[in-house]
Parts: sequence; C-alpha cells; structure tokens
Amino acid sequence: MSLEQQVMSEMKDAMKAKNEALLRGLRAIKAEIIKAKTEPGANGQVTEEGELKLLQKLVKQRKDSLEIFKQQNRADLAQKEEEEITVIEKFLPKQLTEAELKEIIAKIITEVGATSPADMGKVMGTATKQLAGKADGKAVSTIVKELLNK
Repeated sequence: MSLEQQVMSEMKDAMKAKNEALLRGLRAIKAEIIKAKTEPGANGQVTEEGELKLLQKLVKQRKDSLEIFKQQNRADLAQKEEEEITVIEKFLPKQLTEAELKEIIAKIITEVGATSPADMGKVMGTATKQLAGKADGKAVSTIVKELLNK
C-alpha cells in the first residue's frame, strides 16, 4: 500500500472519529504528495525515496515552527505543531537513537578514511545516503563534527 493510499484510508477514519489533530496532519501529508506528483518530471508519481524525503521535510518544518512558537510563548500553536509531528512521524521509519547513530557514523568514518574535519563532506555524503529516513540531517551533522574533532 502506497503512502497516499495509507493516508487516504486514515483520513476517512479520522473524519469518522472527528479527530481534528490527526486529520490536520494527514491533510498536510496529502497536500505534499499532490504537490510532488504535479512537479515537472514527476509523471504523476512519487517514489518511495521521494515519499521519505517529503515526510522528513514536513517534520523538519514543523519542528522549526515549534521552536519559534515556544520562544514566543504560543503554547496553543506549539501544541498543534507537536500533534502534527506525531502524525507525520507515524509514516517514517523508526528513528535511530543517538548511540546507534554514533556507532554507524564511526563505521562510516573508518570506511571513507576520514581523519580530520576537512573530510566532513565525504562522511556526510555517505552518511546521508545510508541514514535516509532513519535520522535527522542536523543530528547526523552534529555527530560527524563531534567524531571528526576528536
């Protein structure tokens, strides 16, 4: 079952249950899928990899907004963002813990032969491919910097 079919199925259930938060998150996903399908060159389809990127982008946008709302003491808007993040993350693969990330990135560093912070580009290229959908890019970058600066 494709992401779009899953979202549509859950939207029906959310409408029946009158679950406003779930419905809001699902509608955001559906809108992004439609937008991705209509982009030039997409031929009305979105690949599984494209779906992952799309979901990660949505979560990142929500987290950025959440930070801003918390800084501005807007608990009402912050709560909506948190609810949507929870809904969107249901469709993403399980995120790796910091310990798991460090272990994987340490292996990547030895594989590519990185020895200094100047090799960060090589490590990040490999890491982003291997960890696509499993970890936030910001977290990966932070750990790579930390491990290369040792």
